Amino acid sequence: MSALVALLLLLGLILPPPALGSAGRASALDSGDPEVARLESGGRLFEAHCAGCHLQGGNIIRRGKTLKLAALERNGAADPAVIATIAAVGIGQMGGYGQALGEGGAAAVAAWVWQQAQDGWPRG
Repeated sequence: MSALVALLLLLGLILPPPALGSAGRASALDSGDPEVARLESGGRLFEAHCAGCHLQGGNIIRRGKTLKLAALERNGAADPAVIATIAAVGIGQMGGYGQALGEGGAAAVAAWVWQQAQDGWPRG
């Protein structure tokens, strides 16, 4: 199983990150929109710290604990504040990443994850 995990981690490093979503958000990035900047930061943090286990919103450890909208709703995590808390302090087998994500990082990742879940985790 460790070879599978290593392969998935490697794929997480070489595959392009998922798209931030609609073209409207991309054009807002050019205008300096702070929410878009936060989403972009959250996406970068997700790729660096979360995508190894949650590639494209999935979960290589526990299939039912994905970041897809239906799973977030089923698991009581369909709220960016809840997602941020889980990212920061962890839950179940997942440890917390608050220190690694830095100040405001958990909230940025949560906003990005929530946006991806709303958009159906589009492929980048």
